[in-house]
Amino acid sequence: MGLIVAIDAGGSKTDVAVLGPDGAVAARARGGGFRPQSTGVERAVDTLQAAVAEALAGLPRPADVRLFSACLAGADFPVEEAELTEAIARRNRPAGGPATGPGVRVANDTFALLRAGLSDEEPAGVAVVCGAGINCSGLAPGGRVARFAAVGRISGDWGGGAHLAEEAVWWAARAADGRGEATALARELPAHFGLSTMPELIEALHLGRIERARRHELAPVLFAVAAAGDAVAGAIVARQADEVVALAAVALDRLGLLDAAVPVVLGGGVLTARHPLLHERVVKRLAGRAPRAVPRVVTASPVLGAALLALDHLGAPAAAYARLRAHFA
Repeated sequence: MGLIVAIDAGGSKTDVAVLGPDGAVAARARGGGFRPQSTGVERAVDTLQAAVAEALAGLPRPADVRLFSACLAGADFPVEEAELTEAIARRNRPAGGPATGPGVRVANDTFALLRAGLSDEEPAGVAVVCGAGINCSGLAPGGRVARFAAVGRISGDWGGGAHLAEEAVWWAARAADGRGEATALARELPAHFGLSTMPELIEALHLGRIERARRHELAPVLFAVAAAGDAVAGAIVARQADEVVALAAVALDRLGLLDAAVPVVLGGGVLTARHPLLHERVVKRLAGRAPRAVPRVVTASPVLGAALLALDHLGAPAAAYARLRAHFA
């Protein structure tokens, strides 16, 4: 029957699971971040393929892959989905054979979170992912979807771990030089890197003494300072909660589900950490906008969602779903 290669690729990591149409997982692998908008499609797919090759190499015999189910960050527009689909298909066509190969289905990575958070009987719901970035997708009965461009400020986005870290530094810098309100962030952010003052931290960030990839470490510092009662840090966290609720409520409204009892799946590192100030405000504000919506924090690997989407496409039996979910439980 051929194997399924399920992929969830985000800005910080790529997860791969190889499974049979019966839902049995045969191999898994993890690779680097998938960032087609900054590295280009070909280099991004190279990273993805390296993780796929590692997973397939762990099989006891050569793999006959039937379907790639890839939920990818950066697949934000139909043209990007088409380009990524072609790039993955081209790399996996049999050498020297006809110009055919395994099927390839590409979707934005928010749909992996959404599918992982829905039961196999639930036809509708909305997912908000808040990890390195922020995004949302939704599904109505019958298959109608709602989604956002989610490509940064030009598409109206606010939030995610990287953005929160930048906001924390911005407010701390202004507090340190007198332009802004006093905040403990001006002390705690440099202290995280073993520095004494914001001017030292600003210089270290500007000159690259602290790698750009480490800036995300400041988001947990922000939440700790907010939890201690700091007004500036608390306001940033409150804004993040309001942005999460705004995405969910708009998606529900577009799908005609604002008054329906449907799940709102919450995922990504910022939300799955369940920081009390953030989580409690999300739940409270969501109840005000969509009283019957059911917030549901999902910590399962989103690659589960990519695999479930593949089983949906193949019309797998109920036992396959149960076997797959048991593996990821």
